Amino acid sequence: MAEGSIPALIRKKRDGERLQDEEIESFVRGVTAGTVQEGQIGAMLMAIRLRGMDAAETLALARAMAASGRALAWPEGWRGRLVDKHSTGGVGDKVSLALAPALAACGCKVPMISGRGLGHTGGTLDKLEAIPGFSAAQSPEQMRRILEQAGCCIVGQSEELAPADRVLYALRDVTATVDSQPLVTASILSKKAAEKVSALVVDVKFGSAALFPTLESARQLAQSLVAVGGRLGIRTAAALSRMDAPLGRCVGSSLEVLEALQCLEGRGPADLRELVTALGGLLLWQCGAAPSAARGAGRLARALDDGSALRAFEAMLGAQGVPPASARLLCAGSAAQRRRLLGQAATRQDLPAPRAGTVQQVEALPLARVLHELGAGRTRVGDTINPRVGAELLVSVGQRLQPGQPWLRVHHDGAELGAAQRQALQAALALCEDEPFEPGPRVAELVLPR
Repeated sequence: MAEGSIPALIRKKRDGERLQDEEIESFVRGVTAGTVQEGQIGAMLMAIRLRGMDAAETLALARAMAASGRALAWPEGWRGRLVDKHSTGGVGDKVSLALAPALAACGCKVPMISGRGLGHTGGTLDKLEAIPGFSAAQSPEQMRRILEQAGCCIVGQSEELAPADRVLYALRDVTATVDSQPLVTASILSKKAAEKVSALVVDVKFGSAALFPTLESARQLAQSLVAVGGRLGIRTAAALSRMDAPLGRCVGSSLEVLEALQCLEGRGPADLRELVTALGGLLLWQCGAAPSAARGAGRLARALDDGSALRAFEAMLGAQGVPPASARLLCAGSAAQRRRLLGQAATRQDLPAPRAGTVQQVEALPLARVLHELGAGRTRVGDTINPRVGAELLVSVGQRLQPGQPWLRVHHDGAELGAAQRQALQAALALCEDEPFEPGPRVAELVLPR
């Protein structure tokens, strides 16, 4: 058996040895060409998950995956202003919907490549596709035209961009290797390297509803992303944000669009605005548009407050297929007009607080699981998401509740919630006897390049 054969490479990594750059490149070429069997890919993913990769191996993997497809090309005048953001995923995470247009309003070009999430409540594209007419699939040439018109776009990953990642990503989900630090690092950065962005910020979430449950595990991933991103020529920073409770007050595609619009109007939940401005401030600092992350956050907040971010969002919607009248109504209409445009669920059901107490926590994961059962998420690629299904938190952490006071409103298309669903949702509400208090910040710490 030749030393460079796939079984030999699997055995080498299985036994804890490090792989050479050319061995990693050979493996990725085989994955892209389809000459490596699916079982062999799964075995290599598990070997990496159990044995790990050092920084040099992770860098080589990211480079090989980026080189497996087409690299995007942008006008020379955009150099230094091309920025992007990535999130490791969470419940109620609608940050991209507000952040991309706010950055565009600050003079950046934001070619945001996102996905349709497998899991409880879908991904960023699922939320945008709740808007009638929105087109997610765009060629590189179309992306360039949209960026020229609006300054930002949110599109799906084309088959030309890092195709090796598409294969590995799908198999990670079915081989229990989703949380492998080197595989996550290479997956995220390979797409951004092919995207040719100048600066990147990664929102690494930790907590009971996050891929990485502890702050330490999230910090290790963030440090890997920042170090490897820098070696790829991308100025990379990361924010570690809490994901025990849903972000904001809404979960579910249509409801999250409505909440993102509130943020774009300078309103909405404080924790959503905190995360949008923190991530945006880091990017403005990293691309040289602000002298510090704090000053960048202030500039981004002004874009939310003065209407320029909302105008950029409307321009993006128009450039991505939404009829001008619909985009105008969504961005300038009343709350009732917006709800009618997006569609409303047949049933809205409030849940009462079981007793008096102060809200200590609202657990995101049980909430997301019930919404998934009701149609808000997908289990397999190709499953249909019902954008009208969702939930609104009617309370906030630290608030005092009285017995019977409504704390959650569930939007769904059934007649009634089942007994098991009601029980699971009520269990998500944790009450304590403390006096009312102000909740802590979402962002626990920042990981910056040296």
